[in-house]
Amino acid sequence: MIERLKAALDETGVEYREDGPRSVVVALPGRRKLNIACGLVVEDHALRVEAFVARRPEEHREAVWAELLRRNGRLYAVSFATDESGDVHLVGRLPFAAVTAEELDRVLGQVLEAADETFNVILELGFRSSIEQEWRWRLARGESTRNLEAFEHLRPRD
Repeated sequence: MIERLKAALDETGVEYREDGPRSVVVALPGRRKLNIACGLVVEDHALRVEAFVARRPEEHREAVWAELLRRNGRLYAVSFATDESGDVHLVGRLPFAAVTAEELDRVLGQVLEAADETFNVILELGFRSSIEQEWRWRLARGESTRNLEAFEHLRPRD
């Protein structure tokens, strides 16, 4: 099954690396979340899809979870979940019959879109105080604020 998976990935043209005898990691280039690593693991009865999205929110966890649950209803083949640490992931399982270049392209596209579109929302809801503190720290020291541009609306106005 791993050879069939790699052949299908080769057909899609995505970059991947082997991560063990039964798994590969696909590198998905996002715009908001710049690098999304998506693991594809051949299990006994299905292909597991996993992608880390964000660390456990520091604040307003319930609002983050509610947002992710709302988004789950619009997703294809994957859904948002948390691990035992509270970190946010996208997870799913595909039957082996669905391991084709076309279906993998569709699923990987969904992982990329969901992780990328949700990343800043998770950060703003779950890490707002840290972002505001980072703004203050960088401005006080004259440091670059380039990677905070998405959160310009949280910039202190004093």
